[in-house]
Amino acid sequence: MFKQFLDHVDSIIARDPAAGSRLEVITCYPGLHAVVMHDWAQALAVRGFNASARWISQLARFLTGIEIHPNAKIGRRLFIDHGMGVVIGSTAEVGDDVTLYQGVTLGGTSLQRGVKRHPTLGKNVIVGAGAHVLGPITIGDGARIGANAVVLHDVTQGATMVGIPAKAAQDIGRIAPDFLSYGTPCSESADPTACMLTAMADQLRALTKRLEAIESRASPDATRIVSDAAE
Repeated sequence: MFKQFLDHVDSIIARDPAAGSRLEVITCYPGLHAVVMHDWAQALAVRGFNASARWISQLARFLTGIEIHPNAKIGRRLFIDHGMGVVIGSTAEVGDDVTLYQGVTLGGTSLQRGVKRHPTLGKNVIVGAGAHVLGPITIGDGARIGANAVVLHDVTQGATMVGIPAKAAQDIGRIAPDFLSYGTPCSESADPTACMLTAMADQLRALTKRLEAIESRASPDATRIVSDAAE
């Protein structure tokens, strides 16, 4: 158990260049504290002590600003960076080595009891600050959710999602590093808005090439009609 705890601490140090030592992480990182207290709450919930489990989860919320329902399933080495305002719902499932930033919501969209209402995150998923992942959807392994994105549908493995509602950033997956801070599909020095405009420009060029190919195969009369319409 202690070895697993130190493994968790070391994984945080690996993902946060601001972390100076194990002692600093253990004493000063609210995300780690919230996960440990969730383990306590979940142990009580499994044994039927639901009120006590919720009390611990609310105490963790008061101390860390992070609310994790006792029934949520949390994998190993979850890193909640900064953490304030993070909410993880009761039927949410979080895989191993997931990274969540401040303001993230893993929320439900249904009021029906006894059903899966919250998202399932695979392994090595990164969810950027302020992002909302809503409903009983699945986020594939290695996916990245950009800051402030709103995800309402399943996300394929390794995809990078940006926008409201979130859509795949087609131009990023080829160059993204293994770990991408905040799930932002750009380098640290790049402007995210500029990256999105670049993606749109690439799509426009691709559509233009397809239109030119269609025109080259069309009859002279059809080409003349298309040219007149463009004018």
